[in-house]
Amino acid sequence: MQITRVLGVDPGLNKTGWGVVEFRSGLLRFIGSGLIRTKPVDATGKRLVLIDEELRKVIESFAVDEAAVEETFVNQNPASALKLGQARGVCLMAAARTGIDVGEYAPTVIKKSVVGTGRATKDQMGMMIKTLLPAIGKISEDEADALAVAICHGHHLQSKIMQHNSRAF
Repeated sequence: MQITRVLGVDPGLNKTGWGVVEFRSGLLRFIGSGLIRTKPVDATGKRLVLIDEELRKVIESFAVDEAAVEETFVNQNPASALKLGQARGVCLMAAARTGIDVGEYAPTVIKKSVVGTGRATKDQMGMMIKTLLPAIGKISEDEADALAVAICHGHHLQSKIMQHNSRAF
């Protein structure tokens, strides 16, 4: 029986959402979620270090096997896009430096994987996350987004395993 713990990350400089799910023989289980909040008054470098440190703690505490980070969407505000890109880069690095594989998924791919349509609304995503993970209780939108990233990555991992196993026969 293969057990895989997946960390999903919804990057942001102010708030980075994270969520950990476990896949065990095709079954999905909620492990944990949270937010990494930085102070806007702090220098950008200090905020990025905090995101890195907190994500590494999550990876170690929850014995994560794989991670995935949401890809940056195109933003009309160049300054906001740059800050998001910096936070996203730190999230990728924090996971990759631990030696685990890190996937990257566009928001439309995540929505399609979780809800069935790439144009799903925030409400639809939230409702599906609560359906798939009934033990989550009350969580923030950023945590729900991070859990969706983790579920998307887990689905992609399971597809690869099934393809590999079908070729073995």
